[in-house]
Formats: sequence, C-alpha cells, structure tokens
Amino acid sequence: MSGGHRVITEFDVEATMRDGAVLRANVFRPDAEGPFPVILSRTPYDKNTPGDAGHGFDPLILARFGFIVVVQDVRGRYASEGAWETLEHEREDGYDSVEWAARLPGANGRVGMYGASYVGTTQWAAASMNPPSLKAIAPALTWKDMADGVIRRGGAVDLGLPAFWVLLQGFDYIARTSSPDEHPARFEQLVAAYDGLRSTGYWELPAVELPAAVRLGLPTASMSLDVSAAASYTDADFDGLDSDLAIAATSGWYDIAVQGTLDAFVAARSRGLDARLHVGPWTHQSPRDPVGERYFGMRSQRETFMVDYAESWFGRHLAWFSRHLGPAASVPLPERRVRIFVMGRNEWRDEDDWPLARARDERWFLHPDGTVAPDAPGDASRDASRDASRDAAGGASRGVDGDVREFVYDPADPVPTVGGNTAWIPGHPAGPIDQAPVESRDDILVYTSAPLEADLEVTGRVRARLTVESSAPSTDWVARLCDVDEDGTSWNICDGIARVVEHADQVCEVEIDLWSTSNVFLAGHRIRVHVTSSSFPRWDRNLNTGDQAADTWERATQRVRHEGGASWLELPVVRN
Repeated sequence: MSGGHRVITEFDVEATMRDGAVLRANVFRPDAEGPFPVILSRTPYDKNTPGDAGHGFDPLILARFGFIVVVQDVRGRYASEGAWETLEHEREDGYDSVEWAARLPGANGRVGMYGASYVGTTQWAAASMNPPSLKAIAPALTWKDMADGVIRRGGAVDLGLPAFWVLLQGFDYIARTSSPDEHPARFEQLVAAYDGLRSTGYWELPAVELPAAVRLGLPTASMSLDVSAAASYTDADFDGLDSDLAIAATSGWYDIAVQGTLDAFVAARSRGLDARLHVGPWTHQSPRDPVGERYFGMRSQRETFMVDYAESWFGRHLAWFSRHLGPAASVPLPERRVRIFVMGRNEWRDEDDWPLARARDERWFLHPDGTVAPDAPGDASRDASRDASRDAAGGASRGVDGDVREFVYDPADPVPTVGGNTAWIPGHPAGPIDQAPVESRDDILVYTSAPLEADLEVTGRVRARLTVESSAPSTDWVARLCDVDEDGTSWNICDGIARVVEHADQVCEVEIDLWSTSNVFLAGHRIRVHVTSSSFPRWDRNLNTGDQAADTWERATQRVRHEGGASWLELPVVRN
C-alpha cells in the first residue's frame, strides 16, 4: 500500500447506538476512490487527542497508507451522548460502532481496531460480541482480567493507578454534569486532590473507597476498585470469539498489564485464532529508551525506522492490517508469531509461540544467611561460596535466627514503591530503578546469589513459594526478583504480592506470582530476591487487623522459614 494519499478529515460524525444514544467520531479518509478498509479506535480520552491512546498509530499516517480511520468518543465522554459508566457499555456500543463503521461511504466492509490500555479493552469488548465486520484487533498494554494487575493483584488493591485514573477522568465528568458557575471551584478541588495524592490521598483509609474521589462525587470511585463489577466487563470469552478474528497484541515487560496481554495471547492461540505477540522492555507510559533508569539501546524502542522500517513495530502492524483487512491479502507476514526483547543481552528475538516450549522451571532456594542458590539449605557443597554471597547482600543478614529470618512490618511506614510495573503514580516512576533505597531498610529481607559463572536466561513466568508466619491475623507478602550488575546496582526485574486474608498467624505456604519477564543474568552478575510485606502506594497497605475497611492498623512481626528448602523462587530457565 502506498503512503502518499492526501487525507480528508470529518469531525463529529454521528453514530446511533441501539438504544438511541449518539456517539461522535472524527473520520480520516484517503482523498481517493475506494473502497478502503476501516480501522476504528474507541476512546474515553477525547478523540481530538488520539495519539494519547493510539500507542504508535497516528490516524493521519494510517489514512495516508489507504485506511479509513475512525476515532470515536465512547459513551458519556467528551462529544458523545449518554452517561459515563466505566466499561459498562463497551460491548454493545462496540458491536454497533463496528457495524456502523463498516457501512461508511468508501468503506470495503472490513473493520480493524487499535489502541492501548482502556482503548485496548474496548477492542476485546467489541470482539466478544462477534460483530460480523470485525476482522482484526490490535490491543496494546491491555489486561485480560482487571483483578490481576489493574484494580487488584494477589488479593491486594492496586491502588497507585486507579486513584490517579479516577481523578483524571473527573474533569470531563464535572464539565458535563455541573453548571459552568460551579466549574472553577470543582476543578480546583479536583486539582488539589490530584496534587495531594502523594502526601495525603494514597494514605487515606479505607483505601478501597478512594476517599478523595468519593468526596468529589465521582461516579467511578467505587466501581474502579470493585472486582465483581469489573470482572463482568473485562474478561473476554475466548471460546466464543469468531475463529476468523486476527489478533496482534503488544505489551512491555514493565507494563501494568503485561501478564494479562500474555494470558490473552495464550488463550487466543488455544482457541486457534491467528494471534501475534510483540513485547518490548517498555512501561505503560513509554516505549522509548531509557526505560526507568536502565539503558537498553536504540533498537529497544518501539520505533527505530532508521534501523529497519519493515521490522519496526509500526511497519509490522501496517503489513498485518493490510493483510487482514484487504485487499492486499498476499502481504507477507513473519513466519514466527512472537517477538520479544531479551533484556540483559538487549536484543530482539523471534519465537514460534509463548510460553517458550524449551524453558524449564528451576528452583532457587532462599537460605537463612541471606543467599539464594539452586541447592537447598543444608547442602555442604555450597559452603565455600556462602560468605562471599552473604557479604554481597548488604544488610540481608538482619533478623537471622537459626532457620528463620524475621522483620517488622509497620503500615504507618511501608516500603515505598521503587520502579516496577506501575503507571502514573506521582513521585514513583515505572520501570527498572536502582533498588538501593529499599534494600537498606530494616523491613525487607534480601537474598543474593554468588556471582554467576555463565549467562543465565530467565524467560517466562516467575513464581515464589514462601513458608511464612506472621503475628497478625491478616498480612501481605511481597517478592521481587532483581539483577545485580558488576557495579553492584540492583535492577528490579519483576515482582508480585499475595494477601493472606485470615490465619496469617499460622505457619503457611504462600505462592506469589511475579508475572513474566525475559532477562539474561550475565556472567558476573548476581541474582537477588527481596521478601517484604509492602510496596506502597502501588498496592494498598495491609492493616494487619483483618479489617481493611477500618482506619486503624497494627505492626506485625513477619517470619520466613528456610529449613529443608521451605522457601524458594521458581525461574523459567532457557539453556542453549
């Protein structure tokens, strides 16, 4: 397809939904005779700023390449009619909008969809209704289940992003639902609440109610953290998807929804759908280098046209849309379905599928002297390397008592969030960040391996199994995998949390899902594991009382057991 078309733009084009609500869109069309395929994006973030949610797709550029591009405000947002209710209408409205777009003048009747985050969810919602004209979707940075990484994680409230997001959506809501005379005062209250998130907003209890949003009367305040309500809108029925639907999913290893993207790809492939996957070292906000504080190189970026346009993310997706939306059905696509960025070696690699069939799970055991190794405690063969590994762990020898290590978790002074799979938490940037600020604290246990004699590739889903006990009836456990380079910088790779709702004061096994990654721990580097009970404000603080709806808390003494290999990390290792 040629990229030289002139473009005609139409603003506020109306589409009437099945219940009579009118949704409005901007339409970008080639100034030439069609018919042309259609690509639709449905956004709550204002169709007049489509780049904010397009994740690499510019409607003008797509139109120049021969697509009719439609960017629509979802129901109750900006130019569209109706009441804004998060996610509730995206299935039916998605179906109706796809079929409306397929009938636009000059359209060839085949529709694709694109967009990131919420705009990716509007694609899954539409696809779940199987509109006949929908042939391809390209969801980016989008969850499969909101209860796993967006509003919940391991039973804890994913506080950082929802609090920010709910307040940000409040501006359009206030503008639509109050008189102009009220706007200055209400906007000022909203700005103050947003600016106060770091100092006061995140700390308010009960966290699940988002007190700042409740005071402002924002309708999404309760739903945004309500698992039961969200689940009915977000987990696509993959068994019911049209078998002809093509899917191209994109995420980043430090994205808030990376595991959801991977799980959706696996589910789509198991259904037999034509699915593809592209994962970079990116965060939810940025696909550019550096990521966090770590440099991966120019080729790690989403777009490096000057290196190889055809192999760039945009170039691949342009060919993919052309292939599935026609008429260029003969456009060649890469034989391998998966492209991942392997951190450490800092290179792209194509794979046949995900997860990698050649990856093998290996256990690395936590030892009471603050080391982590592939053999369990009590193995005399590792004595020679124990002292060097323990010394490299910094303050990790705190709290050693035989086979048990302990620390005190105080909800009034939680371990702060430093990097990771976060998004838009004021004062807490996402991605790989030097972990020195948290590793020096008394309420975090650090386990460090001996320097690796050879490269060790970890590609796949990481899990921790801890044998633990708390003085509290309910508490949280957090595990984090880090890569310590030869300079001693500790880079966070992936982490997870598990909330023990009851009987936490009894010895129990806790499994923590750290999600997936691809990282080569280079020879001379060390593997490091954190065990603690908080990462705030990414996740809400467990109050250690068993009542998260209360406004009181207790300190808790936390114990990790090691005897006989009682606590370990499971790494998906790829060996050549």
